[in-house]
Amino acid sequence: MSELPARVRIREVGPRDGFQNEPEVIPTAEKIRLIELLGATGLSRIEVTSFVRADVIPQLADAEEVLSTASLPGSVSVSVLVPNERGLERALQFRERFEEINGFLSASETHNEKNVGRSVAESLAGLRRTFERARADGLRCEGVISTSFGCPYEGPVPVDRVLDIACALADAGAVEVGFGDTTGMANPLQVRDFFAVAHERLPGVELTAHFHNTRGQGLANVLAALEAGIDSFESSFGELGGCPVPAGATGNIATEDLVSMLHEMGIATGVDLEALLGASRAAQEVLGRPLGSHLILAGPVEWQRS
Repeated sequence: MSELPARVRIREVGPRDGFQNEPEVIPTAEKIRLIELLGATGLSRIEVTSFVRADVIPQLADAEEVLSTASLPGSVSVSVLVPNERGLERALQFRERFEEINGFLSASETHNEKNVGRSVAESLAGLRRTFERARADGLRCEGVISTSFGCPYEGPVPVDRVLDIACALADAGAVEVGFGDTTGMANPLQVRDFFAVAHERLPGVELTAHFHNTRGQGLANVLAALEAGIDSFESSFGELGGCPVPAGATGNIATEDLVSMLHEMGIATGVDLEALLGASRAAQEVLGRPLGSHLILAGPVEWQRS
């Protein structure tokens, strides 16, 4: 086993990736309350919303109010997802409220077309313009590549194709590139080999792993990424989230499950696990249904409670 990182950075994406996937719109006041609970856990990075069209994702139609109202500690780096320049212009009305933007596209043409109605080349061109504008305002940029480990429509996606897109994002100004297992198709051996090559192709770029637990391999993939030297992950409290296309693409790995595993392995996160569990249980109450997180049901192991 390779030497594992001593500390891991986690970006909590539940307030965006999780809330947008709910069948009903969560009241804005409840969203803000849950985000503020997350902010009190020690998480250093939170993606609070996305500036997408309300007619496409009505669950996030309150992006302006959420971003302008949620009160988070100064230690939290706030990010927003923006699909294009129009979304960025909306977000910039509240420039003092966030530090990072995340722009996204898919590695496969079919998924990108179904998800955003553009070709991959068109999405890349739009992100170049968006990142240029964001950097002019002093914002940090992350590029997120969906279907990095496989596409439900096209099957395996060549590693070189994914990394060519990642290099293009870095050239456009992304200092961080997130690789999304959007529908839970990755396996640990694939993940380990992928990131070994990614390190070679993207020196100096922060590499972030974003795994879904659709087929139960999420935490196994985290371990493989750790062994490959990855120390930056995205996850969602309560295992909220998924992907609008296709059906059956269920949630992200649960942040509390991730933190619990890392702590048991002696890897620091800076997160108060009990406080995080409190936020996830609060989300479960708001939604009125059981969530997929293992720790909500089982709780931390005994020696983590003391």
